[in-house]
Amino acid sequence: MIKFLPILLAVGYALLMWRFSVWRTARVLDAQSKPLTDPAIIRLTDRMAAALDIPAIKVNVFEIDAINGLAAPDGRIFLTRGFLNRKARGEVTAEELAAVIAHELGHVALGHTRRRMIDFTGQNAVFVMLSALLNRFIPIIGVWIASMISTALMARMSRRDEFEADAYASALLVKSGIGTAPQKSLFRKLQALTNNAGAGVPAWLLSHPKTDDRIAAIEAAEARWSSPPRPLPDD
Repeated sequence: MIKFLPILLAVGYALLMWRFSVWRTARVLDAQSKPLTDPAIIRLTDRMAAALDIPAIKVNVFEIDAINGLAAPDGRIFLTRGFLNRKARGEVTAEELAAVIAHELGHVALGHTRRRMIDFTGQNAVFVMLSALLNRFIPIIGVWIASMISTALMARMSRRDEFEADAYASALLVKSGIGTAPQKSLFRKLQALTNNAGAGVPAWLLSHPKTDDRIAAIEAAEARWSSPPRPLPDD
């Protein structure tokens, strides 16, 4: 039992940190957000709500300058003020922001918030075990290697979630009659809008997939949806 104590402590610490992060995030969002009132975006969310057979999709505006959309741990959907300011300047469209909302709805519907808690806990456990193992053979640098490996593992899991949320958003946008064109056009704009964030960082360390890979995955899904069904074999 004693030899497993570091792992148990790491898991317990990760769970406590996650709970604290959820509490702190909720407080910040409550203090710095207000309901979305943009009529053009609301018309599009109403179409998505109809496609999902729900009364409405509630979206809030997080009053920060960053360009982002997010799904809070409690399931609420947010667009940042920075994103809406770019729409006001004509740099993004209402349809592109609807694609962001659809993507965040995907994270909620697919349970990614709960899964990230498990992933975060696992990352800490992996880091503790690797640190203990590698430090026996390569002191000092072993901790750095363990951190790199656990971070890469978490990034890979995050990229998987992003692809899944993209696929959910594509299906919802198609069903709503909006289509995937705004989703793909926004991906092409995002790197410039966020000042080429992540440029030069290896793809396997990025928490989001590469733009070209995301667009290719959407187009592959569209090709599958548009393919005629295969005839059933004769008995």
